[in-house]
Amino acid sequence: MYISDTHLKSFLADAGLVSQKDFDSAEKEAKESGRPVGEILTSKNAIGEDELRRTYAYILGIPFVSLMGTTIKYETLSLIPEPVARRNNIIAYNHRGDELEVAMLDTDDLAAIDFIKKKTRLKVLARLTDAASVKTALKQYQQGLKDNLGDVIQRETAALEKIAGGDKEEDIRQLAEGVPAVRIVDTLLRHANAQGASDIHIEPLEDSLIIRYRIDGILHDAMELPKHAAPAITARIKVLANMRLDEHRLPQDGRFGTESGGERVSLRVSVLPTYYGEKIVMRLLRDSVSGFTLESIGFHGIALDRMHDAMKKTTGMVLSCGPTGAGKSTTLYTLLDIVNTPDVNISTIEDPIEYQMQRVNQTQVRPEIGFTFANGLRSLVRQDPDIVMVGEIRDKETANLAINAALTGHLVLSTLHTNSAAGAVARLIDMGVEPFLLVSTLRVIVGQRLVRRLCADREPYELSRDEQAQLDKVVDAGAVLKGLKDEKAVAKDATWKNIPFYKPKEGGQSPSGYSGRIGIYEVLPVTSTIKELVIGNATGDAIEAQARKEGMLTMSEDGIFRAAQGTTTIEEVLRVITE
Repeated sequence: MYISDTHLKSFLADAGLVSQKDFDSAEKEAKESGRPVGEILTSKNAIGEDELRRTYAYILGIPFVSLMGTTIKYETLSLIPEPVARRNNIIAYNHRGDELEVAMLDTDDLAAIDFIKKKTRLKVLARLTDAASVKTALKQYQQGLKDNLGDVIQRETAALEKIAGGDKEEDIRQLAEGVPAVRIVDTLLRHANAQGASDIHIEPLEDSLIIRYRIDGILHDAMELPKHAAPAITARIKVLANMRLDEHRLPQDGRFGTESGGERVSLRVSVLPTYYGEKIVMRLLRDSVSGFTLESIGFHGIALDRMHDAMKKTTGMVLSCGPTGAGKSTTLYTLLDIVNTPDVNISTIEDPIEYQMQRVNQTQVRPEIGFTFANGLRSLVRQDPDIVMVGEIRDKETANLAINAALTGHLVLSTLHTNSAAGAVARLIDMGVEPFLLVSTLRVIVGQRLVRRLCADREPYELSRDEQAQLDKVVDAGAVLKGLKDEKAVAKDATWKNIPFYKPKEGGQSPSGYSGRIGIYEVLPVTSTIKELVIGNATGDAIEAQARKEGMLTMSEDGIFRAAQGTTTIEEVLRVITE
């Protein structure tokens, strides 16, 4: 919401909400840091966020609504999927005919308004609201879903108890295709997707069935079901994923798709026999990643510039490194989306294909029939590609083929399981790749992790002297502060004493205080000095030290940078880095 500083100053002064001195001080800081005056006023507690938002509404002539104490019909509330509502702070609260009134913290969020228009096909009327209203309304999602889920689960599990299941495949299939099993599984999938879960765990115990969701990288208990519901749920999921119904002794893998909350979701299914029955884990993959940018997934500053420079090249190799669940695939898909233009041919070899992309030739490996990464890559380079994406470099053969593809005029993107960017060089050499081939092909290596984002209703605090000393032991605090100043995220004369950090607010809009995740990165360009170190068989520590001299922030330093911006917390960064 753009309001000129002069207009805002005039109104706040006339209303007696902010003193002339406080406004002048904030205005001066705004010019130095590039931040809005309103944001600085609220950070200094000169005016409350909600009070400022009401002021904006009055000046702009936008209706202001408070949803405190308002019970919203679940049919209206759910017109906007909970992840969208939570991410964009937007609530559907009144539906009349072809009009939908939505309460927002930022009525300039045109992308969110446009999304809701397309999804609901209704005329969207934006109203300004306060953070407390959004927080209250978001809690109603949980209650509505819980009531809906509880009714279905209780009714259908009771029905299952009356159904006698046999051991024959026909009996199991009949159980799987029965109404109770179908409704329970559909409700579970819908609920998990609405919660923003990345994985669903269905775990049999001695006398019950535990359902758990992984949300923002952390597993949470979702519900406990009676033991007799296990056979029907397992059978239903096996039918959906085209697995053998009569196989209970061997692991099985499968996949199926569904639609939930207005978006297409693919589910990758793994079934594993355990002592008390078959455990199921389903990975939820939202099919479309179009529209992601490097900025939106967490790249910034010099790291962002280096990524864009690497993607302008037509040959060479870009590697994304980190453990399972670090967001490597999302990084590669985002890079592919950037270079996916009509004048290039892009081919991928993946295991599995996590997202479908338009105009990209995606191939799934099938090791059971001998179609491996290496075999697939050999065929891909004969398909006249400009850009090749290899899901993962796992062995010497794949590594050498990828290197050769990069040498022969292709841009190659891939992932590697290492703890850091510098560790990728040692890992590839350990696989048997010659150092002189690495320096000829490697363009940039990315090390990454995912950290949870703080909710909007976070609490600021300043580091004590002891905490500053602890911070210096973990990271190069001077390098982080320099990065903050270079990107104008803080004032030029800022010190750690006056930079606020943030922590989750107790009883906030999310039970954990976090919602969603963002990447923290270290981007290591293979410069001439790094090449010399690689040729000389230098250690990963030596390579990292040189990269830091050339301006690279490590993942932990990038995490502290994010914490200083209020995106996450120091504790969350340390949790992820030390895992």
